[in-house]
Amino acid sequence: MVMQTLPAGLAATATVAASSANLGPGFDSLGLALSLYDDVYVETTDSGLRIEVAGEGAGQVPLDASHLVVRAVERGLRAAGVCTPGLIVRCRNAIPHSRGLGSSAAAVVGGLAAANGLVAQSDSDPHSDDDLIQLSSEFEGHPDNASAAVLGGTVVSWTEADGPSPRYRAAAVRLHPAIHLFTGVPQLRSSTAETRAVLPEAVSHADARFNVSRAALLVAALTERPDLLMAATEDRLHQPQRAAAMPASAEYLATLRRCGVAAVLSGAGPAVIAFSTQPQLPAEAVAHGVALGFATSAMTVGQHVRWEPTKPVAADATLTVQPG
Repeated sequence: MVMQTLPAGLAATATVAASSANLGPGFDSLGLALSLYDDVYVETTDSGLRIEVAGEGAGQVPLDASHLVVRAVERGLRAAGVCTPGLIVRCRNAIPHSRGLGSSAAAVVGGLAAANGLVAQSDSDPHSDDDLIQLSSEFEGHPDNASAAVLGGTVVSWTEADGPSPRYRAAAVRLHPAIHLFTGVPQLRSSTAETRAVLPEAVSHADARFNVSRAALLVAALTERPDLLMAATEDRLHQPQRAAAMPASAEYLATLRRCGVAAVLSGAGPAVIAFSTQPQLPAEAVAHGVALGFATSAMTVGQHVRWEPTKPVAADATLTVQPG
């Protein structure tokens, strides 16, 4: 492939939502975007790489070519047949890192979407949603968080492995308007790799059958029958196994469910996500969450990733991209 070199001075922005995966029984397949957003700004230059990070992750994430957003931008450009000799990347992050709210997926999808904004100013065509799902899922090997970050809303994702490399797919489903969303986010962080390591290599036929039924029921509960959410969010494949590694999350989860709220681990945790037909959580549950170190917030459904070409921003200017 002959690569087109982009001129200096092209700029683009992207806004991408947080996400919650699994949603209880839908291990590595169900996802939901949340109304918490990261913003990415990219600009082409004649040479070098400059990275600025504000908000979550500032002072902690690498400021070199290993930065996840940078890797995603470069992957998006390369897949479209374009390149740039230099790059400025500015990130304003609101999504907590290492809590189970899809910060890695947001970084990847945000970088790819920002790359789309640059590609749109070249002779190449920007990536489609299907392309963004494929490219972003390749970073982690499954499309639950990534597809939710791309499409927004609630998604069912799957992997097709018939060809030489996996094909990642997703379909959007409509969340019932009576369902209210809440997140409980602790200060404690966790590593998805570490929490995945506690999961067994094999499960019983009975547990597999249980989760298949609950995952199918969960799609019905989320879209048509919110009254079934408590039963639909039961799980045997990952939450019980992860409880010992994050006891505070397990306790808060049990408290919410004891109070009649359909709550699950958000992704691999330690954050918790709750579904309710009531606009507020029970005061008892919230108070217990605070005692355990959880900040509980009401959320709405996150929006489709947004990207657009823009004018270059001065080095000392504030990035003010907002979801549209």
